[in-house]
Amino acid sequence: MIPKLSQTATPSPATQLDKIEKVQAPIQEKIMAPPRRVERVAELIRREVSQLLVHNIKDERVGNGMVSVTDVIVSGDLQHAKIFVSIYGTDEVRTATMAGLKAATGYVRSEIGQRVRLRRTPEIVFVEDRSLERGTKVLSLLNDLERNRPPESLESAESEVPLQ
Repeated sequence: MIPKLSQTATPSPATQLDKIEKVQAPIQEKIMAPPRRVERVAELIRREVSQLLVHNIKDERVGNGMVSVTDVIVSGDLQHAKIFVSIYGTDEVRTATMAGLKAATGYVRSEIGQRVRLRRTPEIVFVEDRSLERGTKVLSLLNDLERNRPPESLESAESEVPLQ
């Protein structure tokens, strides 16, 4: 007796799709690097970019402002890196320095690729970090308030606070 074609067990397309999704789900979870590795890669990139800024980038725009790398944030899949830089100088110097960093992005990425051994070198973006500038302004305002405070208000404030 010859078996009929309808009797052979062929899975439906929906069943095949379910099997593929079940197999791919664990793979997608493994794409993200462990948090400790992400931190180590970010620290390596920060160190290497700092060295590049000091020794290798010859663009005058980058050299005019004192540039320091304050932080690096790397995505979980290690494909993207935001490099936060603090620039000391006037607004014109900051703008020119950021333009110089943007122009040097390809060079910096290729140097990172040679110095840090990764399967793929992350795409990098330079972002200006103004938190140090804001912190300095807040401290100077607090110092101004302290200097401009009348002496009698200092004595009355000290007398109101009980000593323990």
